[in-house]
Amino acid sequence: MVDSTVIQAILWSEALCAVCSSKGSTHFVKTPEPNPDDFLGFSPLSQHGRGIGGEGCLTSSNSRSYHLKAEIVPDPEAVSHRERRAGRFILATNTLVPDAFSASEALSLYKQQQGTERGFRFLKDPLFFTSRVFLHSPDRIMALGLIMGLCLLVYNMGERQLRRALTLTQQTLPNQLGKPTQRPTLCWIFQQFMAVHVTTLNGIKHITSLTPQRQLILKFMGASCQRYYLLN
Repeated sequence: MVDSTVIQAILWSEALCAVCSSKGSTHFVKTPEPNPDDFLGFSPLSQHGRGIGGEGCLTSSNSRSYHLKAEIVPDPEAVSHRERRAGRFILATNTLVPDAFSASEALSLYKQQQGTERGFRFLKDPLFFTSRVFLHSPDRIMALGLIMGLCLLVYNMGERQLRRALTLTQQTLPNQLGKPTQRPTLCWIFQQFMAVHVTTLNGIKHITSLTPQRQLILKFMGASCQRYYLLN
């Protein structure tokens, strides 16, 4: 008969491999020490069988069922070592001056490219209607590129002006989900003014659908925008 300690050691190894493989990797967890109290053994199960006369009878199974009760905990030292290795970030630059900027400044400049990428995403947005413009002449294509670049410059300046005004006055505007924010996108602000129209009655221009919410937005955009909507 095999010693129960040997059986427990084998079961412990197999159970640990099964648990760790289901969790992903065994490199970042501590291997718990075997404990006899963690093994829950069950008596052999009786089941129905067929006797000599063909009638049902009870037969005993020679197998024994074990269940492992253990807790897998992370290894702080292994996790810390992995974090130090994964925390390194390599940036290359064409600036040959060693003291042009520090490592933190280089990383900050690198992260700023996300704003440029978001700008190009704005130019490709269907609301910009760029896909409806078809040009064949290289000169006209370059001219369109210049106009789109100027539009993007105005877009970024307007968004910066709005966010700065909201921060200075400690005010917020509702975003697409109706939650207050101090960093709304100008694209969302543009959509708020799509229902605003200019009408002329008896030679006098009037702005329609200029709700208090829209007037508040124009207040943060500056005096020039307010004059454009005939508020001053």
